[in-house]
Amino acid sequence: MTLADWTGASGVFLILGAYILNISGVLKTNRLPFKMLNLIGASLACLASVLLDYIPFIILEATWALASLAAILLPVKKRKKRY
Repeated sequence: MTLADWTGASGVFLILGAYILNISGVLKTNRLPFKMLNLIGASLACLASVLLDYIPFIILEATWALASLAAILLPVKKRKKRY
């Protein structure tokens, strides 16, 4: 396996792991660990797509990573506004 294969497989494993943990009731989607698994997993999958030069999945995984990052940062921003 190549570096791109290992990187992509690791990223997909993290995303699928988060999903499996969610549907089994172990992780809630609004909790930080779920969001972090998605952010790191999507970032790794995006990196693998860059290494493979495969634009459709670069777009998909970059969007997934940015959505995960927004889900992490937006609640922090809202909390700061309350004080």
